[in-house]
Amino acid sequence: MAEQQLPLISHLLELRDRLLRALASVFIVFACLAYWSKDIYHYVAQPLLAVMPDATSMIATDVAAPFFAPFKLTLVLSFFIAIPYVLYQVWAFIAPGLYRHERKLLMPLLTSSTLLFYAGMAFAYYVVFPVVFGFFTSVAPEGVQVATDISSYLSFVLKLFFAFGLAFEIPIAVVLLCKAGVTHPDDLATKRPYIVVAAFVIGMLLTPPDVISQSLLAMPMLILFEGGLLVSRLMLKNDTNKDEAQAETSD
Repeated sequence: MAEQQLPLISHLLELRDRLLRALASVFIVFACLAYWSKDIYHYVAQPLLAVMPDATSMIATDVAAPFFAPFKLTLVLSFFIAIPYVLYQVWAFIAPGLYRHERKLLMPLLTSSTLLFYAGMAFAYYVVFPVVFGFFTSVAPEGVQVATDISSYLSFVLKLFFAFGLAFEIPIAVVLLCKAGVTHPDDLATKRPYIVVAAFVIGMLLTPPDVISQSLLAMPMLILFEGGLLVSRLMLKNDTNKDEAQAETSD
């Protein structure tokens, strides 16, 4: 009984150490960026500021918002920047318990999922924000002055960052499902009409209630889905060729 508890305790201690390292990496990045928190917020607010009417600006309706909003954004950005190191800690913890072929698959998946998450955020900032904010400011009723609260704006953009970052993980999900044998690329291809509907439903749930944001999220999801199908077909074809080669060698 004691022998069984020792490995469990050692695993828990290792998990604690890796969690502490991951948290420490986030706070180290935050400490380095905290001085420029206002500049970071101004940069993230540029898509809205660029389309706001002349002689208008963003406002702060809460007393502490001018201080906390930039720091909250900087903390979230610190986590995004530290994601590669955080995922490395996850990898280092679970890798000893994986088979060799699983380790060869997991590391590329972690790397590609990180890059896709960053790509989703970049797509939201450079493509979606200018279109959405330009539309919202242009349809304001006559006599209504557009003056967005900085905390409301931060909540809005963080929601979109997470939504697009997660949506860009679709190829990874498709590859994992096909690789695990849960489904097959051909089966997913036959369900394409349902997936189109699901993409727009997900876009409606993850984005603010407007057709533009919903469409700008759904269309990349569908493109990424097709990319995941292509990669899955190539991987399955490669696995089939390897199995045939091993069968010929054994014969």
